[in-house]
Amino acid sequence: MKLYNPKIRRFLDRWPGKETLGVYRFLPLFFVLGAALEFSMINWNVGEVNFYKTFKKREALNILEKRQLEAQRIKSSS
Repeated sequence: MKLYNPKIRRFLDRWPGKETLGVYRFLPLFFVLGAALEFSMINWNVGEVNFYKTFKKREALNILEKRQLEAQRIKSSS
């Protein structure tokens, strides 16, 4: 059973930098893809919400829940 596609293998073998960087020749590609993903998460909105607004809201709720639990614990131990 073949575990690879010869077309994909040929494409990857033709990727530049094999002699100088070896396996790490794909890092610039992944760096650019990661930057594009980060850019899209910051700047693309769905309605009025984007990833960071949702994340900050969830973190604020987690902090409030933690403070409430601490206040209840202090109240119950008194």
